[in-house]
Amino acid sequence: MSTYQGAAVVGVDGSDVSKGAVAYAAKTAAGRGIKLHVVMAYSIPSTMFAEGMAPPQQLVDHFEKEAEPAVQEAMQIARDAAPELEITGAVAEGNPAQLFIEYSREAKMIVLGSRGLGALKGVVLGSVSAHVATNAFCPVIVTKADTVANINESGPVVVGVDGSDNSIRATEWAFSAAKARGTSVLAVHTWMDPEVQAAAAGVILSEDDLERLSGEQRTMLDDALGNLREQYPDVEVETLVTEDRATRVLVEKSRDAQLVVVGSHGRGTFTGMLLGSTSRSLLQASYCPVMVVRPQACSSE
Repeated sequence: MSTYQGAAVVGVDGSDVSKGAVAYAAKTAAGRGIKLHVVMAYSIPSTMFAEGMAPPQQLVDHFEKEAEPAVQEAMQIARDAAPELEITGAVAEGNPAQLFIEYSREAKMIVLGSRGLGALKGVVLGSVSAHVATNAFCPVIVTKADTVANINESGPVVVGVDGSDNSIRATEWAFSAAKARGTSVLAVHTWMDPEVQAAAAGVILSEDDLERLSGEQRTMLDDALGNLREQYPDVEVETLVTEDRATRVLVEKSRDAQLVVVGSHGRGTFTGMLLGSTSRSLLQASYCPVMVVRPQACSSE
């Protein structure tokens, strides 16, 4: 069994951003009762050795020696944040994005800092976070320096719900995260103005039509939450159904949240969240860490 199976894996790059991600990952892992694996992934520039050849061992040893202090520092940050937590660490050579995607096959979750300015040459973590979130096999949490420093630890876990199967998986993770944090869930469903859509199709909607459509949206949200309310009876749930853009609502609600959870490849308002401008806007503009849950994500328990 690998040292990171079932663990929270956090990437470090020697930057202050990644140090904040480590502290956040440690507290998250401790709340879930899982171990933490700290990884410094680096790549050796191809200009430093002949094309088509493996990097000389001397060069590999140099990079690993340079990276090891940062790993040890990160592990100490994790111990300070969660003293009882089981922590392991490693230095790994290779394409950082591909390495963390491989880790995601066995990890419980991946935690990465965004926009890290690596203190070590060849270690650039911030540039890979969105790519990993788009392709990982487990949920990925992306943090920024300000989102970690300003977290409202009494705030809710916010989740975007659109009725798709992947959205349901994201909602499961949101409830699980809320339970681990001892907080509530705010389930958000946004939908486009039906009058605008109808007008574009040359249809006029009556007041009864609008009321019926609004009721259908609320019913969809209630149905999506039904089983989870029973599974997590101690988790308080608040719902919000509104006619607005998903990103705008989620960013606004992230101001007072501990975490925003979204599913990728959903339908409706959240379609393409990880592939288009909506996801990039959310990852960049959110006031708290963002968890991305892909269709093949592991169980939340």
